[in-house]
Amino acid sequence: MKISEILKQTTPSISIEVFPPKTDAAYDAVEKAVVEIANLKPSFMSVTYGAGGGTSSYTVSIAENLQKKGVTALAHLSCISSTKETVHSQLVKLRDAGIENILALRGDIPEGMATDNLDYRYASDLAQEIKDFGGFCIGGACYPEGHPDSANQNDDIENMKKKIDAGCEFLTTQMFFDNNILYSYLYKLKMHGIDLPIIPGIMPVTSAKQIPRITKLSGCCLPPRFKSIADRFGDDNDAMTQAGIAYATDQVIDLFANGINHVHIYSMNKPEVAKKILENLSYIVK
Repeated sequence: MKISEILKQTTPSISIEVFPPKTDAAYDAVEKAVVEIANLKPSFMSVTYGAGGGTSSYTVSIAENLQKKGVTALAHLSCISSTKETVHSQLVKLRDAGIENILALRGDIPEGMATDNLDYRYASDLAQEIKDFGGFCIGGACYPEGHPDSANQNDDIENMKKKIDAGCEFLTTQMFFDNNILYSYLYKLKMHGIDLPIIPGIMPVTSAKQIPRITKLSGCCLPPRFKSIADRFGDDNDAMTQAGIAYATDQVIDLFANGINHVHIYSMNKPEVAKKILENLSYIVK
């Protein structure tokens, strides 16, 4: 099923992100976790794509296996260090595997990489390529707190319009920890004439060690309430896991209560975390 159709549903639903292994040796463990998460019956599951396409074959195989299990798969595809030939080859593999949905991403620029003479410089370039190829529902990423490479949020929103014009049918947000930031962002998008489905992305933080990396990669702000939780429970892994799941659950409930019907969970390949969140929402997500 195409995600554009799933997003027409008006009842609360949860989708979940997983990531492929970096090596053959880790494949079985990752596949086991993915199957456990798939058994929770999310509305769809996204499968990430390693920097430079390093996990491209794993992305396809995991997404294909999800489709066979009856779970709609959203395959990530990044382009910053890819050639047109590489992207076309990946599109053929995804099509042949029965994948109908792609999240078009630029990807992180490797340190020291020259950006002249690239086949793709922006996610909008990739989205256009996928659209021209045909047959896929295309999604993109958006940034409630602004893309780190954008001069300001208005500039970021104008660039996002290019992705939409190139073929993106929905957008998934970078993680955030203050729902008010998202609500303000959604208002700004409407003021700029953007009215396509936006899927909020929520990260359950289950270890204080995750926090520096999260903030570095995403540039997101941590509200005082979240900082207090990390300060109080960060040295106790079990307590931090419980508190992090509770915090993420609270975010999801608030989003649903404010009219948002679809939320994406960044699971970090942890079935127990995804399961607990869905248990917490058992009378809300049916």
